[in-house]
Amino acid sequence: MNALVGQIGVWLAFVAAVSGAALLVRSLWRRARGQPTDRRLDGRLCAPLLLVGMAAAVVAMEHALVTHDFSIAFVADNNSRATPLLYSITGLWSALAGSILLWGFALAAFTAVLVWRYRAQDDPVVAWATLVLFCVSAFFIGLMVGPANPFVHVAGHAPLQGAGPNALLQDNPLVAIHPPLLYLGFVGFTVPVAFAVGMLATGRVGERWQIETRRWTLAAWTFLSVGIVLGAWWSYQVLGWGGFWGWDPVENAALLPWLCGTAYLHSVLVQERRGLLRVWNLSLSVATFALTILATFLTRSGVIESVHAFSDSTLGPILIGFFLLVVAVGFGLIAWRGDRLRSPGGIDAPLGREGAFLLNNLLFVGFAFVVLLGTLFPLLYQALKNQAVTIGAPYFNTVAAPVGLSLLALMALAPALSWRKIDAGVLWRRVAIPAWAGVLVIVVCVASGLRGVAPLLAFGLGTIAASSALRSIVLSVAAGRRQGQGVLRSFRTRANGGMVVHLGVVVLAIGITAATSYTQRTELPLRQGQTRSFDGHTFRYEGLATVTSPSRRATEALVQVDGGGVFHPAITQFAGANSTAVGTPAIDSGFTGDVYLTFDALGGAGATGAQVIPNLGAGSIALGVTVEPLIDWMWAGGLIVGVGGLLAIFPGRRRRATDPVSGRSRPNAAAAPPGELPAEEEDAPGDVVADAPRQGVPVGTTSP
Repeated sequence: MNALVGQIGVWLAFVAAVSGAALLVRSLWRRARGQPTDRRLDGRLCAPLLLVGMAAAVVAMEHALVTHDFSIAFVADNNSRATPLLYSITGLWSALAGSILLWGFALAAFTAVLVWRYRAQDDPVVAWATLVLFCVSAFFIGLMVGPANPFVHVAGHAPLQGAGPNALLQDNPLVAIHPPLLYLGFVGFTVPVAFAVGMLATGRVGERWQIETRRWTLAAWTFLSVGIVLGAWWSYQVLGWGGFWGWDPVENAALLPWLCGTAYLHSVLVQERRGLLRVWNLSLSVATFALTILATFLTRSGVIESVHAFSDSTLGPILIGFFLLVVAVGFGLIAWRGDRLRSPGGIDAPLGREGAFLLNNLLFVGFAFVVLLGTLFPLLYQALKNQAVTIGAPYFNTVAAPVGLSLLALMALAPALSWRKIDAGVLWRRVAIPAWAGVLVIVVCVASGLRGVAPLLAFGLGTIAASSALRSIVLSVAAGRRQGQGVLRSFRTRANGGMVVHLGVVVLAIGITAATSYTQRTELPLRQGQTRSFDGHTFRYEGLATVTSPSRRATEALVQVDGGGVFHPAITQFAGANSTAVGTPAIDSGFTGDVYLTFDALGGAGATGAQVIPNLGAGSIALGVTVEPLIDWMWAGGLIVGVGGLLAIFPGRRRRATDPVSGRSRPNAAAAPPGELPAEEEDAPGDVVADAPRQGVPVGTTSP
């Protein structure tokens, strides 16, 4: 029954996507020829059917997983009767076909939301955007109709017991959050490229749709940002290596669209205010979506071996073909409309917000190219030379460090810059206090015994960037209060949301810098009752314990840390044929850092899955110890980024088209000391207003 309902849902969604696309093509054709169109027959009503079909398929698969319906091959391969409820639910995205099912459901949801959001607008750009979403939905759902069918029956009789999920996918509840957020981020980038195609197809490239697209991009970017950080946290807690980012090809595949999406969110502000960088912004929109398809290829084609990848797949040629189609269509349309994409002016001075955003974009896109090259080169080399080659972390870190420091420097300066240009004296007055705060932090760090030019620079620049962001928020709230607004309403603005994101990035960057620069590792041989010290911490081995449950069996080493609580690093064996023994770390977390413990080996007769070292001594263990300072700041930074992203997506107030742009013309602006208005409030008159035409001047052009 589950398989039947699921198949019906998939086919309903596929027919709805194809029908919606066909009806929209007909409607657009009639509109282009000047013939009347009926909105009831333009295909948009297929969006609810698309969502209903995919929802039915997802519910059917979840019901099959929860009830252990092993007549479905996907359930038999990725579930068992001993699998806990949470990991039965998350089994939906634990293998290839189920992950495509979740992808299709997210696409259907975004399509339905877009149609509902613009239901009152009879605009060709919206029609083209909806057409693109229907076409992309038809592609991914078509995979489930064909080679990635999640509802295939098992051959012969259904087994009494399933193989169970991979051991690494049933050892931490973050598996319930991290993949769905990544999918929402990847799928969300379909909407901006859909609007880009709509603008290029209609030739309306200078209107408000590019700005409207920014909010959709910001939503996808926020999902992806938090998803990446949670993925790093999951890797840190589960894999037992004490790290959080290994420059794995699949990790890089998730980072690439994030880098291009971040560049787009910054550069589109220049188009919003000055009408510049139109070709660049459309290119970034296409590139970001294309990179999500490339990430899908790397994860689901079987071309790489990774803890994150699905190794068995026949989808490689189909996905790479779709990637090439996206690139050809997207950049072909940009080339076709090149004459309409000329900007009305140029960047007036490098010392201005436009110049900072341009440099920001060059850093993000340049680093994305470096990561892309390092990710794809081993695959291309092996395909051409039939020889394996590896590009490791040193290659990526060599570029990541200077790029990261440069971006922190830009984050320190950007909030203080004005549009067009700024006087050097005004700039110094704005950054003086943050700069001295950064110098003070470096002095304190050196006095505390910290060494290393790069980490000290990161701490200093991070302090300046955080202080600049806080200064911008404080001045924005103060300006709002002078206009009679409350503190909360004055705080809830898009610009302040961006500054909160900057704060989150700074906190995250400080955590990464401290954890990668000052981590200490060792392996301690310990007899029962013995106490040893390392890096200011003491470790006492109390003995072994065995913990069993219907879903797992674990051999734990009981270790007392610093004379306090007892921690339980373990070797765990989960139920199911797919399960192998895995290490389960124990982590003593704190504000200043973590003590990360792993059960590495056992002397004499070993525990299941533990390395046995005869000369270690019977009953002794080898305890892996990693001391990682400030690593919890990474997870806190990811949370702050998510909060800032939501604030920017749903601000409490937005500047109206009739509001004056210059702070000097605002009420009570004169009450602020010179150079103490937020940079946003000190823009030169004549900048482009963001949200709508002003007095007949189209958005994307400059007013007289």
